[in-house]
Amino acid sequence: MKYGKINIAAGFLFLAAFMAYGFLLIYLRDFAPNKEQWIAEYTIGTHFEARLAHVHGNLFALLNVLVGYLLLKLPVAPGAAKGVSWLTLGGMLMPLGIVAEIVLAAPPIFVLVGAISMVVAMAWLGVSVLRMRTEQA
Repeated sequence: MKYGKINIAAGFLFLAAFMAYGFLLIYLRDFAPNKEQWIAEYTIGTHFEARLAHVHGNLFALLNVLVGYLLLKLPVAPGAAKGVSWLTLGGMLMPLGIVAEIVLAAPPIFVLVGAISMVVAMAWLGVSVLRMRTEQA
């Protein structure tokens, strides 16, 4: 099995979801009945965390698309490709965890697991690319 396809699909779906979430944030800022309070809390509390989730959700979605594409195109070792693919998908727990903290008062464990997964995935992919055997012209 070639790794990467699921990352690309999940990345685009995640991107669509967090873009829609961004539209919700725009509604809350510009059109909601209590928009003045929302604007006043721009840099604190749940509003700040909501923006963090939006930014990281879109960033991690794009990283999944990019990593998926690279895994399909580069001759990364199969074991490394599998690990990087799963860890990159696991990284999406970070923005989901931030939303869960806001909505469900969930503990930050998902944020931490997602962040660690994404950092390890990026480092592992970087090392794997350095180790790739490339043909010389």
